[in-house]
Amino acid sequence: MGNALIYVGIAVGVAAMAAAIVYGTENQKNYIPEDAVLSQAAQEGVLPKTGGFGADLNREQWHEDPYAEMAAKIRVEAGK
Repeated sequence: MGNALIYVGIAVGVAAMAAAIVYGTENQKNYIPEDAVLSQAAQEGVLPKTGGFGADLNREQWHEDPYAEMAAKIRVEAGK
């Protein structure tokens, strides 16, 4: 019986956290005006670093496949 209460408590806690995250995400959509325009940095895909531990957000860097040439060469050699 004691273990069941622990599992129920964990399940309720996880469900509450999920609900809070969903609510917060949906609530933020209410604050974006219909006539909002992307900033120049967002259009170019280069966003400044926000802190010492933050990642450099560069759309081109993150979506570029660094192994594309190697993969193409291996596919040709394998006959695919």
